[in-house]
Amino acid sequence: MAPPPDHADSGVGVQELISGNERRHRLQEDAARRHSNRPGRAPNSRSGNRRSGQRPKQGFFRTLIQVLGELLITAGIILLLFVVWELWWTNIEASSVQQQAVSEFARDFQGPVTPPAEGTTVDYGDPVVSAAPTAPGAIFGVAYIPRFGENYSRPLVEGVAPAQLDTLGLGRYNSSTMPGGVGNFAIAGHRQTHGAVLDAIHTLVPGDKIYVQTKDGYYTYVFRNNQVVTPDRADVLLPVPTDPNAVPTERFLTMTSCNPRFGSEERIIAYSLLESWQPASAGPPAAIAAQVSANQKG
Repeated sequence: MAPPPDHADSGVGVQELISGNERRHRLQEDAARRHSNRPGRAPNSRSGNRRSGQRPKQGFFRTLIQVLGELLITAGIILLLFVVWELWWTNIEASSVQQQAVSEFARDFQGPVTPPAEGTTVDYGDPVVSAAPTAPGAIFGVAYIPRFGENYSRPLVEGVAPAQLDTLGLGRYNSSTMPGGVGNFAIAGHRQTHGAVLDAIHTLVPGDKIYVQTKDGYYTYVFRNNQVVTPDRADVLLPVPTDPNAVPTERFLTMTSCNPRFGSEERIIAYSLLESWQPASAGPPAAIAAQVSANQKG
């Protein structure tokens, strides 16, 4: 007996149903794979969040270090330029101004530039002491110190304020006497900057000559000794240095500058005594005659 027709039809429908389910399952797997492979999707959202939370922090510190490094480099360059300006350029500027001041004084000076005949000994009496300038910054003389170089000559200016010392060199303390006067002729000068007029003050040895030229003549001082003191030691400027009770009978020259070199924690003081003087009409001492002549020629 043949099977009923609808039984055979039912077997074919089951197979088709199974095949359809398999196709749908494969399609779902393919869709899931495509979704998981999309660009920008992290396989592990927790680790991704952790990394994304660390990156800004690391970037901030890296940027901070770079900025600090650039600031330090900039500060170093500025500091280096300041040192170059302070120790080099100020010397060039001040030296030019000082040489011009010396030349102007020499051109206005009245007197011969040749020294007295060798072996000539003349007693010129007590030194002429010029009246002190009344205006700070006035040039009243020239200092010659062969120990500092055969061409060393620097202007002597009234006052010890920066306006005088930073440009014109050797400034006179207005509480002191003038060259040749009984008591203490006291001057100050920079050691390493603004012309470095007393840079070699520590090289002086007893017996070295220091010559001072004013409109009245030439004063020869002889170096005696130096002393290092604290900046508050104003007694070195007294009429008899360091002795407030003494009555002056000698003629001192006191030079003051900073100590040590490249520092200002102390002051170095150089003391000298007047040995002789000669009027402008007698001509300069032989030791500085060549430089006096050169200054007059400019």
